[in-house]
Amino acid sequence: MSPGAAAAFASWSAPFGPTAAAVLLGVVYVRGWRRLSRLRPTRFPRWRLAAFLSGLASFWMAVASPLDALSGWILTAHMAQHLLLMLLAPPLLLLGAPELPLLRGLPRAFVRDVLSPVLAASSVQRLGRVLTQPATGLAAMTAAMWGWHVPAAYELALASPRWHEVEHATFLLAGILFWWPVVLPWPSRRQWPAWTTPLYLLAGDVANTALAATLTFSDRLLYPSYAVAPRLFGLTALADQSLAGLLMWVPGSLPFLVPAAVSTARLLRPASLERPAVPEPPRPRPAAPFDLLRAPAIGAFLRWRWGRRILQGALLAAAVAVIVDGFAGAPVGAANLAGVAPWVWGRGLLVLGLLAAGNVFCMACPFTLPRELGKRLARPTRAWPAALRSKWLAAALLAAFFAAYERLDLWDRPAWTAALLVGYFAAAFAVDALFRGASFCKYLCPIGQFQFVGSLVSPLEVKVRRPEACASCATHDCLRGNAAHRGCELELHLPRKAGSVDCTFCLDCVKACPHDAIGILPVFPGRELVRDGPRSSVGRFADRTDLAVLGLVFVGAAFAAAYAMVRPETARAFVFLAAAVLAAAFAVSPRQARSRSALSLVPLGMGMWAAHWLFHLLTAPPFRFSGATLLGLELTLLDAGLLGALYAAWRVRKSDASYLPWAAISTALWAAGVWICLQPMPMRGMVH
Repeated sequence: MSPGAAAAFASWSAPFGPTAAAVLLGVVYVRGWRRLSRLRPTRFPRWRLAAFLSGLASFWMAVASPLDALSGWILTAHMAQHLLLMLLAPPLLLLGAPELPLLRGLPRAFVRDVLSPVLAASSVQRLGRVLTQPATGLAAMTAAMWGWHVPAAYELALASPRWHEVEHATFLLAGILFWWPVVLPWPSRRQWPAWTTPLYLLAGDVANTALAATLTFSDRLLYPSYAVAPRLFGLTALADQSLAGLLMWVPGSLPFLVPAAVSTARLLRPASLERPAVPEPPRPRPAAPFDLLRAPAIGAFLRWRWGRRILQGALLAAAVAVIVDGFAGAPVGAANLAGVAPWVWGRGLLVLGLLAAGNVFCMACPFTLPRELGKRLARPTRAWPAALRSKWLAAALLAAFFAAYERLDLWDRPAWTAALLVGYFAAAFAVDALFRGASFCKYLCPIGQFQFVGSLVSPLEVKVRRPEACASCATHDCLRGNAAHRGCELELHLPRKAGSVDCTFCLDCVKACPHDAIGILPVFPGRELVRDGPRSSVGRFADRTDLAVLGLVFVGAAFAAAYAMVRPETARAFVFLAAAVLAAAFAVSPRQARSRSALSLVPLGMGMWAAHWLFHLLTAPPFRFSGATLLGLELTLLDAGLLGALYAAWRVRKSDASYLPWAAISTALWAAGVWICLQPMPMRGMVH
């Protein structure tokens, strides 16, 4: 070790202001905690004392340890300081529930005569509510994080000890404001619904990841002071900058992602398992749940007789334009609607629809119009063959669809894309002219199967909103139909329906129900992956090996398609390796949990599809996103998918070691997805 490095590591200090503040706060807190722990031992256990003192220790380590001395020479050390001040010390301090212990630790006369009148003022209470709401915390964290890393502000803090102290105080204060809505130190109350907490944390991780990516991948030195500083440990200034970005990226993401996973697990926990420590007073009857069919304007449109037909007509016109241009237009995909509309805009909007609502493409699907024509002309009476009433053929067709897309370069062959659309229309017409029901949608359509699997993580579902009406219904019009409207062609009995597998959002059940008992209601994304009750039409997931294989095709194709974009020369080997690993994990899992374990990967697959297809959509006109913002979005989608997959697998097999293969596969696929997102990706279907 060089003499300079040895001196830096030995340079422990005790800056008077921070040290005095930490000691004073510690003494006051301990004094108040001792009094409160005797009165309310369950509210103020020893771990709260340990958390608060650990938070003070983390703060002191950041400003008094050798990190402070090294921060002027090594950006990575400076970044470690920032992480301690923003992501470690604040949540530990708040876990100590410091409000009452600090007040009880101060002299009573001072609290009674000075602090109480101030804290009781309405203006101060309003300010407190504003400061502790999530919007303020997220804005403060983002502004502090990005603002102080602007080169001019960063250089100012390096050059001036006073501004350096202001920077550290800003980080600590912003961290406290950010973590307050997450920790909710007693006796504070939640201001936003509980389901927003994971989204809030993921938004914080986006800001953190985007800045980390900027530091990691920048090819120029952002802070010139490090170019002239003594170099330690053999690190160049640019390598030090990349290492600081990685420190912020990987360890710095854990404080966001771990609480997001915990809060998600709490949201998904059955209500019967919640055990409040203190009896709560009776609550008022909850308001009716949100129903998209009763939302202003859009609800009336969806319930309107011609609403779906208008959506289908619009997509039919777009499909006809793509076919005409595909056959008659320019032979280059980037200059042809057949190369841009379906493979850039269509795919991106499809995945956005799944993430925002559910099977909205199926609702507006233009391929159902020839189906209707075939039914009216042929009036079929045959039932779909019993041997084919599964998802095996659908899984094979979906795999063939993705293989053909890559093998035939459909994004750059407009005529082939146009022919594919014509064939799709012809197949829909032929199948439903021969067989009654919705056989093409339920058993064949690759786009529909993709929608069905992806909808397992969608936030909306067609479901019963008034169970008491269904309990007294004897006609079951939602399933059988009536003189005015047909019922569900996919044989989904709404009282027993769970999830959106096989549901095309056609709303035939809504229009046929005489009791107005059906709506489009919010559900927690992925809820059906951790439940295994009987479902109308689909049955139990544990008994559906065919559905599990369809899910594995969905997940495997997500990573194979993205990998083929960056490494086409080895894409085939990647596909075989991924298929072998998934098949091996499927084979070694206990038979009773095999299918559900496979389906637990769906959130991760959806995250990869969203990261891949939204990349193409957002880099196309008029968006033209680029750089750290786009990368941060991609990685956030992958992070959310990994958390969902790990949680779903744990809920399925938390009692034995069969959880481990699926957890390992989820983590490995996530790492592969991160690597793919970091590679240069060609803009298929776009003009450069």
